[in-house]
Amino acid sequence: MKFIDDIKISALAGKGGPGIISFRNSKGLTNLGPDGGDGGNGGSIYLIGTAKHNTLAHLDNNREYKAKPGQSGGVNGRTGARGEDCILEVPLGTRIINREDEQLLGEITEEGQKLVIAKGGKHGWGNIRYKSSVTRTPYKCTPGLPGEEIKVKLELNLLADIGLAGFPNAGKSSLLRQLSKAKPQVGDYPFTTINPQLGVIDERAMGGTSCVIADVPGLIEGASAGEGLGHKFLKHLRRTKCIAFIVDEYSQLIEHKAVKQVEILREELKKFSEDLYQKPFFIILNKVDLVEQGDADELQKQLKDQFNCVVLQSTIIDPTLIRKIQNECFRALNEIKLGY
Repeated sequence: MKFIDDIKISALAGKGGPGIISFRNSKGLTNLGPDGGDGGNGGSIYLIGTAKHNTLAHLDNNREYKAKPGQSGGVNGRTGARGEDCILEVPLGTRIINREDEQLLGEITEEGQKLVIAKGGKHGWGNIRYKSSVTRTPYKCTPGLPGEEIKVKLELNLLADIGLAGFPNAGKSSLLRQLSKAKPQVGDYPFTTINPQLGVIDERAMGGTSCVIADVPGLIEGASAGEGLGHKFLKHLRRTKCIAFIVDEYSQLIEHKAVKQVEILREELKKFSEDLYQKPFFIILNKVDLVEQGDADELQKQLKDQFNCVVLQSTIIDPTLIRKIQNECFRALNEIKLGY
């Protein structure tokens, strides 16, 4: 399934059913009093959050959604059936924006959370409503009101605990494979990843919690201004609680050294969003198996002194280093949760 993280849809709620004019009859007798019932309310259009989807692609085939109208009232004071609602499942992290005025209508962040975007029309009244001591045989009813109509834009910001940020070919996808059970595409050329990927480090089997990691497509200098793939996917880092910068000192495909990589990446985050720039972060020095251990240790110290943060070494062939990174992810989240 293709990855779609923004989509425009139209929503039309159901019209309310009309009330009717009716009078009770009995054998040989007519007009024994009004008994025309009210119509039913029109169906509404809801969005509901689900973890079943992590893209909006399932809504791509149909951009116009309609709820059912309410039914007409019936005789003997019976109320018409309510129109069936239209319920659209959306992934967690979906923002709903009114296309007319660009106002944010709401955000879906929890499983089962519902948001009405178009309310069904109110039902019409039957003539039983108009009976009074003055008017015994009212010949009056009202139609149902139209349902709300709206055009909205759905924007998906992936919900993750840790966001992996780095230059193309820094090894983010390979690292995500080792940290979790995710299976992103990997290759020895830039921009292997063209869609965000999610992985889960699951500690629940040992009585702990789980940590969701997002691998965002490689950023480049100028990403905040729309260069490369960055501008489209930088938004997916906004909801992460912590950022892990993946740097590679040793690849011939990456122009800048590790310290410069972090400086450029942090500057791009700052240009895109000050809140994003202020998020807690740590650094993962990747592919250390390609150099002497002493050189990797020296670079690790240099990064730590420069950015005053936790710096970890990594290589996908060493499970001990991978485990240290997994532990750091949970430690960082615990500190954030406790407000350190």
